[in-house]
Amino acid sequence: MIIFLAGLAVFLGVHSISVFNRPWRDAMVANLGELPWKGLYSLASLAGFLLLVQGYDLTRAAPVALYQPPAFLRHIAFAFLLPVFPLVVASQLPAGHIKARLKHPMLVATKAWALAHLLVNGALADVILFGGLLAWAVAVRISCKRREAPIPVAGPRAALFDGISVVAGLVLYLAFVWWLHSALIGVAVN
Repeated sequence: MIIFLAGLAVFLGVHSISVFNRPWRDAMVANLGELPWKGLYSLASLAGFLLLVQGYDLTRAAPVALYQPPAFLRHIAFAFLLPVFPLVVASQLPAGHIKARLKHPMLVATKAWALAHLLVNGALADVILFGGLLAWAVAVRISCKRREAPIPVAGPRAALFDGISVVAGLVLYLAFVWWLHSALIGVAVN
């Protein structure tokens, strides 16, 4: 559990630097340069993620059950997960209407993903992981509201970016449901 908690703390800590200490982050970028800062940020994120994955995998060997979710929650979880991949894709494209309206589609996707997983997973490590990511996404979104400017829509191509987001996202969703979740996570969802 220590490796898992350390990985989660590092991963969320690195991703919270701009939220809790923007002046320090800006000073580091000024001192190091944009590219070296992004490199260090990426390495620290990757280290946290690898610790998190390894630690989570270790917790699955001897899970501590907190609750047993009822079977009907699987259907609700699938519904929560449906917009996740389109939102992730939208977050990586120029601003369509989806990105302009939601401002932070990746955070909305993270919240929906975490909530869906909390509905169907009742082990202690699951609650810590998915609950922690949900709480983090809510805190970051609240922080962003205080310091953000509106996102301009990408003109006449906005509908194209939205269409790409929806189609590519739904293809990814189906790939995860039918194959990738089992292949990458080791748990079949269908």
